[in-house]
Amino acid sequence: MSDRAPQPVERRLPTEESRQLVALVRDIVSKEIAPRAAEEEEAGRFPREVFTLLSESGLLGLPYGSGHGGGDQPYEVYLQVLEELAAARLTVGLGVSVHSLACHALAGYGTDAQRAAHLTEMLSGGLLGAYCLSEPASGSDAASLRTKAVRDGDDWVITGTKAWITHGGIADFYTVLARTGVEGPRGITAFLVPGDAEGLNAALPEKKMGMKGSPTAQLNFDGVRVGDDRRIGEEGQGFAIALSALDSGRLGIAACAIGVAQAALDAAVAYATDRRQFGRPIADFQGLRFMLADMATQIEAGRALYLEAARLRDAGEPFSRQAAMAKLFCTDAAMRVTTDAVQVLGGYGYTQDFPVERLMREAKVLQIVEGTNQIQRMVIARHLAGPETR
Repeated sequence: MSDRAPQPVERRLPTEESRQLVALVRDIVSKEIAPRAAEEEEAGRFPREVFTLLSESGLLGLPYGSGHGGGDQPYEVYLQVLEELAAARLTVGLGVSVHSLACHALAGYGTDAQRAAHLTEMLSGGLLGAYCLSEPASGSDAASLRTKAVRDGDDWVITGTKAWITHGGIADFYTVLARTGVEGPRGITAFLVPGDAEGLNAALPEKKMGMKGSPTAQLNFDGVRVGDDRRIGEEGQGFAIALSALDSGRLGIAACAIGVAQAALDAAVAYATDRRQFGRPIADFQGLRFMLADMATQIEAGRALYLEAARLRDAGEPFSRQAAMAKLFCTDAAMRVTTDAVQVLGGYGYTQDFPVERLMREAKVLQIVEGTNQIQRMVIARHLAGPETR
């Protein structure tokens, strides 16, 4: 590979504290994540020790308040941290995003007593979370979920199956959406379930095309009993809580996508400036130069889009439409950029000796998780033209 090392992304960060934070993340990435990423992904190894280090460094609760162990950072900063982590290893970047998503319900809708009992440990106590909304027959149509929670005195008994759960089987806690009332979105309630709850069992992890180091598994709730003190929000409020979490989660996926795309561009530029054909670097040929220029432009556009949505969120303004746009554009861009990076490397790009084939496989899942890109187009269209007529 070329001696031309990729230059760090130039970031416009709002404070000196945030600049130091990104510098810390880059140091952790260079020493603890990037050197082992390819080997551990191929082996399917989840880096739990990295998440412990991130927790100890105050990086697992960045967008939450310091009163409960969070980092008090705006989303504008948190998302750029995710991008840095995902550029090194998507298993880590997306894992931090999922953990943050799992903390959202309690942080935003829990009582003071619930937050005092659980939130500090979730944000900075070395715990790892997961988010349980999807089911085998309930994906894009999340409001049709079938997992039930039945009241039994001061407890709830949860029965059903959740699917496609990142960190399924290894998480310390799960934010679970279950049906407690009528059909449809108004009959859903949120619960905080400990990972070692009796009756909670994980299937074997899915065998995936990419992100092999991140376990994704079905979870079976066989009469899992939790106290009413672990119900988050009001009965029937769960779907609204889930939607509010997903708006923020989509921004996390957008940032991760740009991180993956940036890593692919860096690898492509390094290769193109080193590889020589016909007596000169292939980066001299206009066809490849234009490919690299298009890749860089898509990345910059995606980064600007997710940061604008983040700034709206930080200002307390509506950002659902912009979040859907960012998730849609950034993940589609990541798929295009990583595919082009493989093309720049030619035959070498198709081998595991270079990172771009892994990045291309990983980019694909980002077009699916946190709402498929077809769902994002539906969300955007509803903001433009109103709900669909029936």
